[in-house]
Amino acid sequence: MSGIVNGASLQPKGGGAPRQIVLLLHGFGSNGADMIALAPQWQQRLPDALFLAPNAPERCSFMARGYQWWPLEAFDPAALAAGAARAAPAIDAFIDKKLAQYGLGDANLALVGFSQGTMMALHVGLRRPRAVAAIVGYSGMLTGGRDLPASGIAKPPVLLIHGAADPVVPVAALHAAKADLERLDIAVRDHVAMGLGHSVDPVGLRMGAEFVAEHFG
Repeated sequence: MSGIVNGASLQPKGGGAPRQIVLLLHGFGSNGADMIALAPQWQQRLPDALFLAPNAPERCSFMARGYQWWPLEAFDPAALAAGAARAAPAIDAFIDKKLAQYGLGDANLALVGFSQGTMMALHVGLRRPRAVAAIVGYSGMLTGGRDLPASGIAKPPVLLIHGAADPVVPVAALHAAKADLERLDIAVRDHVAMGLGHSVDPVGLRMGAEFVAEHFG
């Protein structure tokens, strides 16, 4: 797995040095430029945050401008968990580099994902040595949750948001993830948007920004 070296970013609205980092992880076949579109709508609540939306290390073979965290060739739980585990070191290395660059710690970091990016945000965020401030997952799922022990792991607060009419990742994935997270004694909130497909709506965007702002304190 090659490293993450590029993508999109948005500097703090307040104009000073970053006091927090919000890492935005895109979905399969997308890119950081698409994901950074969330940031301007979050800046009012998070004026001191640096928003980073890297491209995944692998090009998506059938999407000209797209990237993937791993190839989605199989959708069974074991294959998804293995894919997320293979992709995780690149994200961890990117996080460590950026935290060191700005003199920040995991408590100053929020992970936000969409679809495959949610799988990565949850995988990485639940396995960091220290808890990140918050994880927000849109339209995704938890991979490898059954392999996590109930003790000795980071337990950051999690917000899961999903469209009830999602044809790509069924909303049942939210309910399964919530059950696994609660089994691990992780504080989790959830919101199901009625009639919404595989997307993020304005209510979900607002809830995500408020959740991250709350846990940055």
